Amino acid sequence: MDFFFTISLDFELHWGGFEKWPLDQYRDYFLKTREVIPRMLNSFEQYKVHATWATVGLLLHQNREELRSIFPEEKPTYHNRSLGVSNYISQNELGTDEKDDPFHYAPSLIQKILITEGQELASHSYGHYYCNEPGQNPQQFKADALAWNRAAETYGIKASSLVFPRNQFNRDYLKVCNEVGIKIIRTNPVDWWWKIDSTQNESKWKRLNRGLDAYFSIGGKTSYPISSIKQQEGVWHLPASRLLRPYAIRELFLNDKKIDRIKYEMTLAARNKECYHLWWHPHNFGDNPAKNIKGLDEILRHYAYLKNKYGMASLNMSEIATRLENG
Repeated sequence: MDFFFTISLDFELHWGGFEKWPLDQYRDYFLKTREVIPRMLNSFEQYKVHATWATVGLLLHQNREELRSIFPEEKPTYHNRSLGVSNYISQNELGTDEKDDPFHYAPSLIQKILITEGQELASHSYGHYYCNEPGQNPQQFKADALAWNRAAETYGIKASSLVFPRNQFNRDYLKVCNEVGIKIIRTNPVDWWWKIDSTQNESKWKRLNRGLDAYFSIGGKTSYPISSIKQQEGVWHLPASRLLRPYAIRELFLNDKKIDRIKYEMTLAARNKECYHLWWHPHNFGDNPAKNIKGLDEILRHYAYLKNKYGMASLNMSEIATRLENG
């Protein structure tokens, strides 16, 4: 394996933004998200694309009783208490199970992921844990990570890959990752606007640059040689290349430009025998799902072309870690 195409998805449903997304305003959005996930899986299977589903551990539970039995006693002590899932749960009664509450439980979707060839179920932390927010500490992060593994025991798996929620990469937490069995993590693109210190009060200028870079060449190189993937504290660092931003009606021609930019970057990676790492959230497809699937299929067809022409492989994060370990 000299070079590869990989996809990682941050699978969260409402847990990804409970502190800022009033559920009564987002119910339809997340119901559409649930409907589009099997369509994504069908596309991955059709084009033989392997992907990592970095999943919030709370989604793994079958019911509220199981959640309560596994929820960690040691909770993050964020200075901003609204960021803690325990605070949300204490103020908002969860439903009893997935049928009653499809926004906070997803075992049927987890099963679909697990039975689809090439798909990896990975950790996005148990409670959408923020590693750079003031107040929390590595011991609390470890309690959260162990809770994810306990929740995953029902499915007979243990996380070997992790994506930090809100891309809050924190080197000080790598030792804990290694201790709980994580072998590889996703790190952020190299550009300054992807350095995320907090979920709070992020500058509009930084967000604007992140948005512009999806359409125009203002950032750095997005692909990289496999030799540049480094290990620290026993954990491989797999850089992200590009966020697949969702289709937006107001952006008109820019939607095609965004897809074309990704395909161009993928082609450069394949020609140069370099790696390319695309990521997004499944809920990004909650609006305009048909248009988003159409764009995804165009990207996946292009991968199939690059595979045939240049021999580009498709690997999930765990598979990459295994290949790196084996030299």
